[in-house]
Amino acid sequence: MLVFIIDDEPAILEGMNRTVSKIVPDADIRTFKRGSEALLDIRKDDLKPDIAFCDIEMPGMKGLELAVNIKTLSPQTRVVFVTGYSQYAVDAFKVRANGYLLKPVREKDVAEEIAMIRKNDVPVEEEKLTVRCFGHFDVYYRGEPVIFTRKDTKELLAYLVDREGAACTNEDIAGALWEETYDMEKCGQRIRNLINDLKSTLKDIGMDHCLIREHRKCAIRRDAIDCDYYRMLDGDMNALNSFYGEYMTDYSWAEITNAKLQLQSDRKSTR
Repeated sequence: MLVFIIDDEPAILEGMNRTVSKIVPDADIRTFKRGSEALLDIRKDDLKPDIAFCDIEMPGMKGLELAVNIKTLSPQTRVVFVTGYSQYAVDAFKVRANGYLLKPVREKDVAEEIAMIRKNDVPVEEEKLTVRCFGHFDVYYRGEPVIFTRKDTKELLAYLVDREGAACTNEDIAGALWEETYDMEKCGQRIRNLINDLKSTLKDIGMDHCLIREHRKCAIRRDAIDCDYYRMLDGDMNALNSFYGEYMTDYSWAEITNAKLQLQSDRKSTR
């Protein structure tokens, strides 16, 4: 278990360190006097603490702001506030804190918080790539648009999404992206470059596991993609109602799927 303790008071840091070490002897405990230092470790060293004990009143970044930043960078982290001010309790739980301890902290209270977190802890759902297929094709990660250096790379991802996880050969890809004008002898290396570029783009955001590549075929993991198209296929009424007859309008090869979705939408509307 990786535990962060953030407090500007050295005595509190030392005391909490001893307490947590006693309760969880095998814990990896990191102490910080500033919230910015803890965030730097998460960003730079990709450390994702299981629990973060945070003071609220600290110089510079306050504990409530720190909790939001920690949750943004590491959604699975359980935040427990440790403070001498009871009036912050309501605000603490507004930022989805997992616990609230008042100073002076008793070992019994810390043990109960850790036990409760362990009892209620469930595996965090794997982060997904967010894809919008209705209208223009767009890709997002954590709410930010994914930047593609080549438009063909983005189209390749769109085609793989359209295929719903089915394995695609070089011939499949060339036939879709360049229709009947392609020459496989010339397109082979071009496709390999596009696949490598897509892999690199996804790797930059830590989502390269979305792409499956083996035996001269590639595919996307359907379960790693959250998109309106898949939700509509799965019967999600919100997704169905968000479809207005336009699907991946940037690509001519998508017209076949668009026609199928239009038919499905028309059938639903007449029921």
